[in-house]
Amino acid sequence: MRYPTPRELAQAARALADEHPRRARLRRVGTSRAGEPLWLLSVRPGGPATVPDGGEVLVVAGAHANEPVGGATALALARHLAAGHPAPGSGPRAGGGWHFLLCADPDGAALHRTPQPRSLLDYHRSFYRPPGPEQPEWAPSLLPADRLPPETRILTGLIDELRPVLQVSLHATDLGGSWVQLTRDIPGLAEPFAKSAAELRIPVETGASDAAGWPSPGPGIFVLPPAGPDAPRSFHPEDTRLSTWYRAHRHAGTTAVVEVPMWASDLVDDPAPHPDPRGALRALADRLARDAALVAAVRDRFGGPPAEDDGPGAAALLRAVDWTLGLIPGITAEWTGPAAPADATAARIHSIDAFGRRLSLRAASMLLRVLRGRGHPAGAELDRLVTGWCTDFAARFQARPVPIPTQVEHQSRTVLFTYTHLLKSPRADVG
Repeated sequence: MRYPTPRELAQAARALADEHPRRARLRRVGTSRAGEPLWLLSVRPGGPATVPDGGEVLVVAGAHANEPVGGATALALARHLAAGHPAPGSGPRAGGGWHFLLCADPDGAALHRTPQPRSLLDYHRSFYRPPGPEQPEWAPSLLPADRLPPETRILTGLIDELRPVLQVSLHATDLGGSWVQLTRDIPGLAEPFAKSAAELRIPVETGASDAAGWPSPGPGIFVLPPAGPDAPRSFHPEDTRLSTWYRAHRHAGTTAVVEVPMWASDLVDDPAPHPDPRGALRALADRLARDAALVAAVRDRFGGPPAEDDGPGAAALLRAVDWTLGLIPGITAEWTGPAAPADATAARIHSIDAFGRRLSLRAASMLLRVLRGRGHPAGAELDRLVTGWCTDFAARFQARPVPIPTQVEHQSRTVLFTYTHLLKSPRADVG
């Protein structure tokens, strides 16, 4: 199995809608900046597919170009529901439809070309992740409303149209474990989530750097803290509370972000107290600054904007390189500042370690693609860096590959568990 492209997802969705015309419907909901279609597959297990009756679920795949498993998961869930299988535990009141945005960023997906990566190095050879303002979910936290990209406007329009009781955003990490981020707590989710992960030999990331300081009602489950000047922030410039994840709250909905790893590491599930978190963070900050400086030096030698013959993707890659490098000084300052944790688990420090490694590696990998396209002599130097960093990353974290069907199975289960337990919550009103 390999990760499907946006075009393959659309073809499979069309076949599914043709096979189950009463339950499934495929429609084009908009166009990307580069003119690519965005497709929504709607499935109503009880049929017909065009009749809204409350309790809608919106599943968003492909919001991050370098996290392609979501499309495969969306298709697997759609096939399951189109065959007439209701979500477990949904009961007679939950007759709502399931709506799958098959790829929220088809332009980004076209630049990240790793359909079946065999190693971390293979994955990074064709790596691409857009800068924050060009990511559909993050753009509202970084741009004014009149400058939002069309992909964001399409997504927010769908949320307002469907008024979902649950929005699920399907994400992935290159190396680590699985975790879930919620905009509201969903009691009872932690137990089936952990059971699924254990059955499939996927570690639970108990100290995810993306959710640093967030309340955690169970291992691997993190709840976005309430708004306020003292609310804890993860090591990102974006304010999650301004992302499209919170848009569902306008309609009394909840958003869940489901992360699964491509390569697993048991280090991110280590509950032991770390003996010196601040010392470790200082060392990680020093390494990140050094690594970033190496990439920045090559970037400076390469010069300004791409040449006309560099290809249409070169400008996007360089914007992403510059964005990523620009994040690093603020991150290292936070790791070494007064807010750095005095107490932390080994899992949390390992998660932060992985986060730092991937920042410089991603910047180097994207820059390398541009240098190779131009035949720039600095490409050989950067290639050695990328190769060495990938090797060290995998060795340090004792990485083991998670088969794509296993990623899809765990992510699908977690989506259904989330829906089931949301229905049991006193807040849910899907009748």
